[in-house]
Amino acid sequence: MAGRIPQAFLDDLLERVDIVEVIDRRVKLKRTGKNYSARCPFHEEKTPSFSVNPDKQFYYCFGCGAGGNALGFIMDYENLDFPRAVETLAGSAGLQVPREEDRVGRDNTEREQSHRALYGLMEQASRYYRQQLRQHPEASRAITYLKQRGLTGEIAKQFDLGFAPPGWNNLHTALGNTPAQQTLLKDSGMLVENESGKLYDRFRDRVVFPIRDQRGRVVAFGGRVLGDDKPKYLNSPETDIFHKGRELYGLYQARQANRKLERLLVVEGYMDVIALAQHGINYATATLGTATSKTHLERIYRLCPEVVFCFDGDEAGRKAAVRAMEAALPCMEDGRQARFLFLPEGEDPDTMVRSAGAEHFEQLVRGAMPLEHFLFESVAQGLDTDSMDGKARLSKLALPYLRQLPEGVYRQLMFQALARRTGLELASLMQLEPAPPAPPPEPQYAGTMPQGREPEAGRPQPRRREASPSRNSGYSNMAQAAIALLLHQPAIARQVETAPLAELEGDDVDLLRELLALLHRRPESSTSMLLGHWYGTPEGELLSRLAGQERLIPKEGIEQQFVDTMSALARAPYLSKLAAQVDKLKHTNYAEVSELEKQRLRELLQEKQRRDSNSQKPK
Repeated sequence: MAGRIPQAFLDDLLERVDIVEVIDRRVKLKRTGKNYSARCPFHEEKTPSFSVNPDKQFYYCFGCGAGGNALGFIMDYENLDFPRAVETLAGSAGLQVPREEDRVGRDNTEREQSHRALYGLMEQASRYYRQQLRQHPEASRAITYLKQRGLTGEIAKQFDLGFAPPGWNNLHTALGNTPAQQTLLKDSGMLVENESGKLYDRFRDRVVFPIRDQRGRVVAFGGRVLGDDKPKYLNSPETDIFHKGRELYGLYQARQANRKLERLLVVEGYMDVIALAQHGINYATATLGTATSKTHLERIYRLCPEVVFCFDGDEAGRKAAVRAMEAALPCMEDGRQARFLFLPEGEDPDTMVRSAGAEHFEQLVRGAMPLEHFLFESVAQGLDTDSMDGKARLSKLALPYLRQLPEGVYRQLMFQALARRTGLELASLMQLEPAPPAPPPEPQYAGTMPQGREPEAGRPQPRRREASPSRNSGYSNMAQAAIALLLHQPAIARQVETAPLAELEGDDVDLLRELLALLHRRPESSTSMLLGHWYGTPEGELLSRLAGQERLIPKEGIEQQFVDTMSALARAPYLSKLAAQVDKLKHTNYAEVSELEKQRLRELLQEKQRRDSNSQKPK
């Protein structure tokens, strides 16, 4: 259906549906006090930590951090994109989904139609290659190769393996029978245009591996050469529907084979994934010619709590493992695991599982080195950690890695582990951390910023900011406290304007400012609507986390606490400037202080007195 879905319809839809009914039809809920609970459908757990709040119409899991409104639950639980999730939810409420026919909507529709054409073409190409593997006169070479690698026809069918025959224009002739089709073949990377304008097939005389996205759509191909062409392995280029830094080969098949994934194994090649699956180890994936990225890992951790990286034990494998570790560190929220498996030199998962068997390989996976051991082992390499100098260098090398870990128990344990290895007291070690700006002396709110998910395509998105160190600014905790109060009682936004935040900076302050602006424009907004506006962004993850911390919200006096918090935020810049000026004067001979600096201090004190007086007036 053409056009963009109006925001007003989304808000109305969320008002009409009951999140308890939506979730209970898919996950059996049990009443626990005023909320409902269940074992979380997004990660394995023995005791329920998944909570649904019927009053505020949101859900939150205290185990894995998943949270959101009814629409977000449908997207995550049924693995649907935004438009399909809206259609599903609207259908359950007996509503038709309207569309806006604006320029943006038309652009989105044209892009979606173009993407649909590309997906359709890639599926056609996959069928063509599979057919060539069965029927082409030269296919025996590909079949012989696959048999030599120990693959069966069943596993080849499961992964849709195919054959690109020798020759320059086989696919071109089969599928490029119109100018429009030729354009699509070029856009998808399946045809290459040389300097003279001649088109030819990208994949020639190769075993072909279709690459499917998480919804099962063919988005690209990989090919393993059968002759003497170079390179040995060839991937599709990046296109509108294929981004190497996001996709993982075999992830779709792993999800199909496992209703609930306990872990995912990241290996280096297509054949590794397929050989492991043939031996019953059907939870392996491979990156597509790139290092494991933070985007890859966030996708993995949305599906399961543990990732095991498998590398060769040589120098190149160790370097690749360090890059994977660096990508994993910012994702290591409490409850997540990352481990490293190094195979003997000359072995890969394909050869290892065929020679030693699945049971032995599974034992290796279960015994893989935890991230903390690999980190300290890596930074300690070449150091004499028994000497004072070696311990000092170990601290200097390890601290930049530990600082990348998100706030939580795991981060604290890592600092304690470094303290034990260096012989330092934990307090002394923490003093080596760069000090963040000192927060004003106001009550603080406990909360951390979870790692973000990629926004789903096809829906309007709020402005998205990149994560930055300002998350840990001195104002962040107070801004998060104000946001949490707004989420639990949106109507209190009328108590303040956004102006008091004008002099403050930081991601959380920006989000608070945007939240207030939205509530002033639409004072009828509910918690569920607010979560919907930022769904799929880092801000949305933070809102879900704060909405789930209901036990930290007072039962009474929310309005007054919100006003006090906003007042403290408004005074914060002046308090900081005053503290800096006083600190400067402490270290300066009073006779050397200029009249301008004295006047500036008097102005700051007067401003502080005025603001303190205003804050003490009856509300």
